[in-house]
Amino acid sequence: MNDTLPILITGATGGIGSATARLLHERGFPLFLSGRREDALNALGEELNAPVAVADVTDEPSVATLFERAGPVRGVIHAVGSILLKPAHLTSLDEFRRTIDLNLTSAFLMVKYGVKTMQANGGSVVLFSTVATGIGLANHEAIAAAKGGIDGLVISAAATYAGKGIRVNAVAPGLTDTPLAARITGNDAARTASIAMHPLGRIGTPADIASAAAWLVDPAQSWVTGQILRVDGGLSTVRAR
Repeated sequence: MNDTLPILITGATGGIGSATARLLHERGFPLFLSGRREDALNALGEELNAPVAVADVTDEPSVATLFERAGPVRGVIHAVGSILLKPAHLTSLDEFRRTIDLNLTSAFLMVKYGVKTMQANGGSVVLFSTVATGIGLANHEAIAAAKGGIDGLVISAAATYAGKGIRVNAVAPGLTDTPLAARITGNDAARTASIAMHPLGRIGTPADIASAAAWLVDPAQSWVTGQILRVDGGLSTVRAR
């Protein structure tokens, strides 16, 4: 694999995306950063000495242009997503479609265009799922459906492109203290209840999730593909006494 090729990070200005970008920069990986907020993106690019491009990752022409600008890459970390906590009967069809677009459609486009640019050199795609695809959590119908699609996308794409040396994996976090989750983490009662749900006794930090994403994208994990890595404080598998 060509070590001079960058890792493309989408959603780079978000809580998890920016933490991942800074961690990989510290480890010496060249980066190409993308996001929707131009001012924040430019500031992060300047901080990390990385080229940037604004893109709408739910729009195929925009994604195609992003990969044209990035050129060949050795990795894609797709740190884009949303949180919609509503029961199905209170979720509008527009809300459901937007949740699918932001999470699943964008992930599919990252795989579609990412694997094209990695065909010659191999590489790694890291997507983001959720703990809610492994256990039933109330009011998660839309987001669990979207992220469940990502789980299926990961294992199928991992099978399709393994022969090309392209690895496809996902990180499935529990509740993480990011701006995206502020409506939950900023409410004392909701935060306390969420902490109690996680056997390790706290909610996640961006650094927790960034560490997992950086581990998966690293070429050192050349024998890891088709995995949904659950980084969730034990929520999906452990019942504390």
